[in-house]
Amino acid sequence: MRRFLAATRYIALIPVICIFFAATALLIYGAVETVQVILHAFTDEVSSKGAKSLLLAAIELVDLFLLGTVLYVIAVGLYELFVDDTLPLPHWLEIHDLDDLKEKLIGVVIVVLGVLFLGQVISWDGQLDLLSPGAAVALVIAALAYFLSLKKKEPKDKA
Repeated sequence: MRRFLAATRYIALIPVICIFFAATALLIYGAVETVQVILHAFTDEVSSKGAKSLLLAAIELVDLFLLGTVLYVIAVGLYELFVDDTLPLPHWLEIHDLDDLKEKLIGVVIVVLGVLFLGQVISWDGQLDLLSPGAAVALVIAALAYFLSLKKKEPKDKA
């Protein structure tokens, strides 16, 4: 029974593989979108409206790549947690427990929320109220940052 339970950790390979392929798909899609944005930038007439459109497209690309990166970090983190903790990774990507994975995920979510709101600001046409979504994003970012600050204060070794 003990061996069986130890072997069940490999069931985590299912989400690892699925999330990895989703991350890869997003990153490849982002690369294709980048080429299209660049081609579009050189074929359109130069104007302030075109510049604003190009800036918004660039921010959306950043958001797409950030989401792909989040999925990649989650896939690697789950693999490290359940399958093999000895992967040769940079120090900032090492994940040894679920709290490490949560910290990495929260950090990237904060950046993604900021980028998403920035995209709304740039595409703002003056019609919609930006205060409500801006306040909501600010509150979520503040709550997540507070959560991270509490985690930093907790001692890692409780023994």
